[in-house]
Amino acid sequence: MADNIARVFADAIATDPTRPVLTWYDDATGERTELSGATLANWVAKTANLLVDEVALAPGDTAGVLLPPHWQTAAVLLGCWSAKLTVVDAPGAVDVLFAAADRAAEADAWSAGERYALALAPFALPLREVPPGFVDYVVEVRGHGDHFTPYPKGGEGDAELLARAAARAADLGIATGDRVLIDAARHPDPVDWLLAPLTAGASIVLCGNLDLARLDSRTASEKVTRTLA
Repeated sequence: MADNIARVFADAIATDPTRPVLTWYDDATGERTELSGATLANWVAKTANLLVDEVALAPGDTAGVLLPPHWQTAAVLLGCWSAKLTVVDAPGAVDVLFAAADRAAEADAWSAGERYALALAPFALPLREVPPGFVDYVVEVRGHGDHFTPYPKGGEGDAELLARAAARAADLGIATGDRVLIDAARHPDPVDWLLAPLTAGASIVLCGNLDLARLDSRTASEKVTRTLA
């Protein structure tokens, strides 16, 4: 059983890093963002370098993530796991907190050493106004290195997460080589929308505010083989 999320991600993109690994749609804004394995890996590396070099975090430190399913959320989560951080979702004391700007008020329930806000805007645009007590993730992360060497062993929660992901991939019928369209509202757990497809060797078409009227045309245009909507 796999026990290292960073290695699972690396294996998922190794065969062809130019292949789309995650395509994001937001039917409320019309946004479409497609990330190849190489592009997502670049964002993941920058995030891990931010955590290690700027925040000076070490394996076993904790990260709170108040983010919805989104391609930038994938970069944050995979960056945290590459740095061997433990990602938690229950309010409490953490070493670093990532929050969508519209959820910044929820941060009052968290005690965090560093706080990063995300606009989750098209084209990874920065925030127009940064919430008090936060810095802009997109602005800060861009200055960090494009490569990060993950630790040889996974974080202490990796094995459990990957076991859950493998079980969910089987439950959801996700197979190697699939291109899976996922309704973000119906599958908000990153084990479902991120780790299960990566563990199975599938690519992701993640849809926010899914317009069911567009489903058939999108399935055809994106060459979707499995729909979770």
